[in-house]
Amino acid sequence: MKAVTYNSFGSPSSVLTYSDIDKPKPKANEVLVKLHFSGVNPSDAKARAGGRPGVKSPPFDIIIPHSDGSGIIVKVGKNISFERLNERVWIWNGAWKRAFGTAAEYICLPAEQAVKMPSSMSFEHGACLGIPGLTAAQLVSLPSTIKGKSVFISGGNGAVGHLAIQLAKYRGAKIITTARPGKTERLKDLGADVVLDYTDNQLDQKVLECAPSGVDLAVEVEFGENIEMIPKIMRPMGTVCVYGSGKNMNPKFPFGDYLFKGLKLDIILVYLMPLSVRAKLIKVIHDAYTNNALFPSIDSVYDLRDCAKAHEQVMKPGRNGAVLLKI
Repeated sequence: MKAVTYNSFGSPSSVLTYSDIDKPKPKANEVLVKLHFSGVNPSDAKARAGGRPGVKSPPFDIIIPHSDGSGIIVKVGKNISFERLNERVWIWNGAWKRAFGTAAEYICLPAEQAVKMPSSMSFEHGACLGIPGLTAAQLVSLPSTIKGKSVFISGGNGAVGHLAIQLAKYRGAKIITTARPGKTERLKDLGADVVLDYTDNQLDQKVLECAPSGVDLAVEVEFGENIEMIPKIMRPMGTVCVYGSGKNMNPKFPFGDYLFKGLKLDIILVYLMPLSVRAKLIKVIHDAYTNNALFPSIDSVYDLRDCAKAHEQVMKPGRNGAVLLKI
């Protein structure tokens, strides 16, 4: 089968190779999926570059990148019902602690990691759900209810941010988000009530003009950059959900500002999500999608052989949604 592989860390063009490798065979409790799309995430690019903390060398001799994808089950292993054959599925954790991810024509993985798609879901949208979709769902579903509450979502145009806006609006929240100047109307169409310029040096004051008592929930993609601003916009006993801090991974933490508001800090890593939680959030995503309340945005689609270009694109600021590979 055709696949993109690497065996050392480095830039996309220097380490990613388009090559032929053996098609995998499903073991017991596994399915073989013929992939239609592979989802490319910043975490995939960082892993290929050697950017994960404490990881000095690739964990496997040959790696196929990417955790997300979509396709059709074409073969099942022992213990898996033949009824799953020809099932349209989307993939989660395809490359998490595994050598072979979704940047290939086929993938074998545990059957529960291939999720049956609603009949109305496209393969393109399915490939956006593993990391961005489940992260967004977890971020805005932690509180038992957010109906009528104020939610601040940092980076609304991002692959996670734009999905979080839609899911939070579906749950009845008032949404304040941030974006680059000139990229506001799209987010209002998705459900944001207020869109602010994230570069505004008076951002905290602008947020409080919209939510005078402070926001109930903050969803943060750049925790290190906004660590001092966040407590200023929160109501006492509010919750801060963090899923990223790429620009500053080791910020100085102003503990007192968080302490004297009694803020709850939740750090989200989608790879570690328990199966029971994942099942609930998959239902949340599918319910919103089938009710036309969730529509993943796609920034760009590349051919499999152009995986290096996709890795470059996914790390560029100002993207509008997901980056995909067409298999």
